[in-house]
Amino acid sequence: MTEFGTLLRTFRLAAGMSLAELARQTNYSKGQVSKIENGRAKPALGFARQCDDKLGTGGALVAAVRAEPRRVEAPPPEDVWVLELDEDGTLRYAELPRRQVLAGAGALLGYAMTRSAKPAIDDGTFAVLRASFDQHRALGTMASPSLVLAGVIAHLHTLRTLALDNPEPMRSELVLLAARVAEYAGWMSQEAGREAEALRWTDRAVGYAADHDPHLASFAWFRHAEVALYRHDPARTIELARRAQQNPAAGPRILGLAARCEAQGHALAGDVRGYEVALDRAAELLSTHQQTEAPVLGPASVPDDIALVRGWALHDLGRPREAAELLDRQLPVIPVTARRARARFGVRRALAHALTSEIDQACLAAREVLADVALVDSATIRVDLRELNRTLNRWHTHRAVSELQGELVPLLR
Repeated sequence: MTEFGTLLRTFRLAAGMSLAELARQTNYSKGQVSKIENGRAKPALGFARQCDDKLGTGGALVAAVRAEPRRVEAPPPEDVWVLELDEDGTLRYAELPRRQVLAGAGALLGYAMTRSAKPAIDDGTFAVLRASFDQHRALGTMASPSLVLAGVIAHLHTLRTLALDNPEPMRSELVLLAARVAEYAGWMSQEAGREAEALRWTDRAVGYAADHDPHLASFAWFRHAEVALYRHDPARTIELARRAQQNPAAGPRILGLAARCEAQGHALAGDVRGYEVALDRAAELLSTHQQTEAPVLGPASVPDDIALVRGWALHDLGRPREAAELLDRQLPVIPVTARRARARFGVRRALAHALTSEIDQACLAAREVLADVALVDSATIRVDLRELNRTLNRWHTHRAVSELQGELVPLLR
């Protein structure tokens, strides 16, 4: 019997629940639960979440089944930016030591290493640069990060170059916009599955804004917490999200996003009370209206982010039926242009229905967002998509499942 199977049996007996009753409440067969208890079948994370909820074990079973989260080593800081765009759409970004470039690699870059006279800009030009970033963000809600990143990185390079060559107060405006663009490059890098680059861009944003917007450091801790969340590391998520909330002057937007992320970390750990307290705090903070001309920090494409996160967290807490009901209500509210959000929460909705054995509804919910999933090409959404595929495999002979998997499997690559 495995450690998980032993724990499950111990908790089940302590709760006075029969094998058949646990199977009924988790939508598994009695034989499947018996195999898991006896170590002859590997438990799924979703099964562990439901057992924690039904047996009141506070996340102990989730902790027992969860694999050791991956750690991401940050690459060393470099000097010269090199952006390579292949004809097939492949994007390669690298930073090379300036000494190496001067020693010979510069010849490979040709005229790209030349530089024009120092350009000066006015308020009108800055407004266009800001509008260009807004367009990149709009594109990022509906397209693959590989389509967005090249333009975002090039835009960032333009801003940092202009900041070097223009006097105050324009220099500060350019630096602050560069910080926001760098932060967004971090988010798109995470969506592309490049976690180390995501953290590097986030830290670079803090460096840009150090003398102009010190509160961005708190936002960076929130972004590090989000990376930990998508790696399914609840302890690290909570730790980093709390660190982001240590400076009360960071403002309600940053503090609210960090509290929301902390709530998700508690849900991932199976801590219902911690989740509820943190999410209530997040809802209060994020409802506070802040007047600012700067680009909004964090996601802003959906009208009620807290309700969607609540549906996400209910799934993590092992309460898929409640999650499905809430996400059924909330998904139609997401604008059709916010494809990334529709894909993310639509897949979660399908997964919640699958975990309650509502297979036809799960397949229907998945089909509604398959086109969005394909368009946004998100590494973080693929994590949930793989869990949905594994869950549906229990009903692989069901006609709706077999038809859906023919379209779903290619999206997992």
